[in-house]
Amino acid sequence: MIRVLLADDQAMVRAGLRALLSVEADLEVIGEAADGQQAVSQAGELVPDVVVMDLRMPVLDGVAATARIAADERLAAVRVLVLTTFDDDELVFAALRAGAAGYLLKDADPAELLHGIRVVAAGEALLAPTATRRLIAAYTATPAPAAPSGRLLGLLTDREREVVALVGTGLSNEDIAARLVISPATARTHVSRAMVKLGGRDRAQLVVFAYESGLVTPGRPG
Repeated sequence: MIRVLLADDQAMVRAGLRALLSVEADLEVIGEAADGQQAVSQAGELVPDVVVMDLRMPVLDGVAATARIAADERLAAVRVLVLTTFDDDELVFAALRAGAAGYLLKDADPAELLHGIRVVAAGEALLAPTATRRLIAAYTATPAPAAPSGRLLGLLTDREREVVALVGTGLSNEDIAARLVISPATARTHVSRAMVKLGGRDRAQLVVFAYESGLVTPGRPG
């Protein structure tokens, strides 16, 4: 069972999401939050598998709430899936930097949302769409002050750098295995080791790192 916390300042949105998830046998809504502060508090109390997080909320916005959840060692297994609109691009990337596992547009089909929750709960990143890679490329053109340093890049082996670069282009473990002619299990091991060395929570942070460190550059094909 995937335990989900809903965070959105609009009661009708939360009600709609709850209704959608309630008919799924493997999904359970365990709590609701009307602002970012409540989301952080309830995440700490309930320890959900996934927080579906709106970005624009009062008291504490979704980016700050995501950062606080990601920084809490007790919540290391909690995944944040942010909901956004097309005009929230800058906030989306800030949320990815803060530790979100991926994002969906608010007008996504219900099936996309259900799939997205399951994907991030399984430890994957919801970052494959071309639009997401374009978003990341745009906001890493001028890296943030906290961008990864050469020292972090130096922690990776040549093969790990190669794998992280492929993760950055949106490839799955299976795709990476086929590209490098290795087994999916080996690809998964390289991804896991890179995450440990870089201190990333999941693949989303590897994608951000790949762009910020120059392993992938805007316009470079996958």
